Amino acid sequence: MRLSDHFYLHELTRSQIATRRALPNQPDEKQIDALRLLCRRVLEPVRRHVKVPIMPSSGYRCLALNRFLGSGDSSSHCRGEAVDFEVMGVDNIQLAHWVSDNLDFDQLILEYPQPDKGDGRWLHVSYKAEGNRAECLTRLHDGYHFGLPHVRERF
Repeated sequence: MRLSDHFYLHELTRSQIATRRALPNQPDEKQIDALRLLCRRVLEPVRRHVKVPIMPSSGYRCLALNRFLGSGDSSSHCRGEAVDFEVMGVDNIQLAHWVSDNLDFDQLILEYPQPDKGDGRWLHVSYKAEGNRAECLTRLHDGYHFGLPHVRERF
């Protein structure tokens, strides 16, 4: 099922862990609608900007999968409102700043950045139909910190 021009449902629901553990990682209609909105408002604008494919690593998560991963029951992934992704060849710190400056979102988390290498491991971006907070966080090994690391240049 196509969610937007460049993204399909299977990309935002696939999970090797869910497959190995036989977890039914399939969203309902409300969660699919949230995933469509997430694709249209976040992933498609990023895709248009970077002009290369985006690799979602985690989108929708059923509650059992989310719990197995150690995430809380209130995770926006369980509602179909969040995606973790990276773009090969694109500096994730710069990309995080671009998302922050150009898109509406609920939460943007730069996960485990390595500023000395000019990179972050991946981005977590959530989007809600209403009430987005535009909250930017950086996740380090000692926890979450408000804001994003500085970058020398933006693309």
